[in-house]
Amino acid sequence: MQDFTPLVVGIDVGGTKTHLRAYAGDGLVADHVRTSSGWRPHDPVAAAGWLAALVSGALPRGVRPAALSVGGHACETPRQCTQIRTALQLHFDAPASVVGDAELLVPAAGLDKGVGLVAGTGSVAVGRLADGTSVQVGGWGAVLGDEGGSAGLVREAARAVWAAHDLGEEPDALALGLIDAFQVPEVPALGAALEGAKSPSADWGRHAPVVFAAAEAGSPLARAVIDEGGRSLAALVGQLAARGVPVDDVVIAGSTILAQPGLYDAFTAALADSAPGAQPRPLEVPPVEGAVALARSLL
Repeated sequence: MQDFTPLVVGIDVGGTKTHLRAYAGDGLVADHVRTSSGWRPHDPVAAAGWLAALVSGALPRGVRPAALSVGGHACETPRQCTQIRTALQLHFDAPASVVGDAELLVPAAGLDKGVGLVAGTGSVAVGRLADGTSVQVGGWGAVLGDEGGSAGLVREAARAVWAAHDLGEEPDALALGLIDAFQVPEVPALGAALEGAKSPSADWGRHAPVVFAAAEAGSPLARAVIDEGGRSLAALVGQLAARGVPVDDVVIAGSTILAQPGLYDAFTAALADSAPGAQPRPLEVPPVEGAVALARSLL
């Protein structure tokens, strides 16, 4: 089969799960999903070895890719991505590309330019200047940023209920929900619970449903946290526009924003102010299809 039809491999390495798809022409050869455990993007040699093992395990025996493209979570700079690509090409005698995972969204949507915005556990936005230079904003992680992602929402929710507590207010639905989720006796104990998390992004982010449930129950604090999260996501697009990135189309992905209409609506309302004319486009296919499109472009 490979003697006649080039096989391309696309890989989306997310913060939680990794998705690989391989095609020979239009024929799907492999569709493999696994956890992202072991992914070490700041160690290029280890990252390339991890990817090579993934490819070998997913493809039929003896089949090798003619082109390979990877969108990697926490692949934050062009230099870092280039180092992984260089190490990866030692494993495969084939052209390869490595980009940040948010860069998969625009090609996955079938577009040549625009912004990719992810709001899942974390949040990040990325686009390209007219000369092809990649520009990324956000993505600073749960401790420093990721506003509008699930972990950032929980962090800000804890701040909001603690501020209300300091004003002498009784715990509302948001405070009670966080107390229950983190299994602490009272609001002041939330700080230690958050600080004690072994993996803040995952350990905080899994409690985001509490914030949305509290908003539905009528908590003004929860509603304010969600609205601010939406504004923060729109601000990422505004920052890209200010740096010269075309923002006519904003392709949106991420388990948090696409699953929560309240956050999505807050984002689109704020987007109309921060980037007038920008068109939000929820991604309707898996982001890995963007990696496949990039791999095909290498042939």
